[in-house]
Amino acid sequence: MRVASALAETVQAGAAGAARATTLDVAVCERARLSRDARFDGRFFIGVRTTGVYCRPVCPVKPPLARNVVFFPTAAAAADAGFRPCLRCRPEQSPGTPDWCGMPEVVGRALRLIAAGEVDDESGVAHVAERLGVSSRHLQRLFQRHLGAAPLAVIRTRRLHTAKRLLDETTLGMAHVAFAAGFGSVRRFNAAFRDLYDRSPRQLRALRARAGAADAREGFRFRLAYRPPFDWARHLSYLVPRAIPGVEEAVDGAYRRTFRAGDQVGALEVRAAADGGSALELRVTPVEPARLPALIERARRVFDLGADPDAIARHLRRDDELRPWVDRCPGLRVPGAWDGFELAMRAVIGQQISVVAATTLAGRLARRWGEPFGDGNQVVFPRAETLVDADLAAIGLPRARGETLRRLARAVAAGELAFEPGTDPDAVRAALLEIPGIGEWTAQYVALRALGEPDAFPASDLGLLRSPANGGARTPKELLARAEAWRPWRGYAAIVLWRAYGARPA
Repeated sequence: MRVASALAETVQAGAAGAARATTLDVAVCERARLSRDARFDGRFFIGVRTTGVYCRPVCPVKPPLARNVVFFPTAAAAADAGFRPCLRCRPEQSPGTPDWCGMPEVVGRALRLIAAGEVDDESGVAHVAERLGVSSRHLQRLFQRHLGAAPLAVIRTRRLHTAKRLLDETTLGMAHVAFAAGFGSVRRFNAAFRDLYDRSPRQLRALRARAGAADAREGFRFRLAYRPPFDWARHLSYLVPRAIPGVEEAVDGAYRRTFRAGDQVGALEVRAAADGGSALELRVTPVEPARLPALIERARRVFDLGADPDAIARHLRRDDELRPWVDRCPGLRVPGAWDGFELAMRAVIGQQISVVAATTLAGRLARRWGEPFGDGNQVVFPRAETLVDADLAAIGLPRARGETLRRLARAVAAGELAFEPGTDPDAVRAALLEIPGIGEWTAQYVALRALGEPDAFPASDLGLLRSPANGGARTPKELLARAEAWRPWRGYAAIVLWRAYGARPA
């Protein structure tokens, strides 16, 4: 076991590396640790020299003495320094480090690619570097500087965390857990857990009370942690009128939808955790275990669970005129989209018509060309390939709008346009603007909701221009100038403006 004596040499080096990699304020971290402040969960991790474990700031055990702890910006940095994950606070359940918080865009995009399972070895790291337009060596330097760990250390830590939560929260067999988490073999899976935990995966599973673990034949249930606050009811209220009939719904305090995962289709539900903790609960119908990590990550992105609402609000409150409106929106988050193509189609349909009309038309499209699911009342949104030659005007659209939708579908089907995690938002925006009938509003809206771009800002949106929170801006040009002070979180400012517009006197 990696105990304190074995850590004597690595801790000092690891702590020094973490100090170079981040601007963690030790005094702030110490106060958060002692108070177990959930707002700091995932923003740093605590290495305990005397036990050799690393913990979350919310760990329920008695806090160790200050002289015995060292702070790390990421779980990967703590693991790279020789610490093992705590079995009490379970770092794998952390909300995660915000991938845009104080980091270059290339690091954030790389993290999203890793989270989506795009990389699993050294050749994969090189592939990601190539996709991001940087060298592997430069990517290594950026990760060390901003995360305190190399890309491979981040990948390995994520793989182990994924496997650990599958062990704890499902009844999947060991082979299924191993391959779903990205291990090349069960032998490597067992060896990694023995090396890190000094226990086999079966022994670790036996340590946890698994009364809540769902049988794989009945589906899966996962806990998705976030940093409080999170106004779940208000978040759902945004999705209610925009939910595509037959594909999704937001009712009874839950969001439900169908989805496609490779060649499989399924359904899921997300609702607030029953115990009232800072988490949502994801329930997924039976799917191949290998699909689960990507589904969990996608659900986290849809509800923006990696956001740091305090940091965002602190920045936006610097604007005196915006401050009172920000204060009315605790726990700011951007409502994301499950599928980028689906969202882009819905956005084009919604150009220059009401939200209700756009929702009705999108529902017609889904029911006519989508794949039936379940009891017949549900459908899976159609693939791009299905719509390339479809007569989309038949659902009640103008011919020109139907042609725009077909061109969009063709671009996606041909691989000219993709909405996958880590995709360059500027490249997506440029590709969208090449399609006749798609303008800047649609491109920015898609970047905001489908790509999770925190600085996207659809300045020509009527709601933003009429919002009482926009400081008196009357034109898109004036609003863009006004929004410069809100960078790099103009997308969250847009949410504030939309909410203020919705709350305006009739």
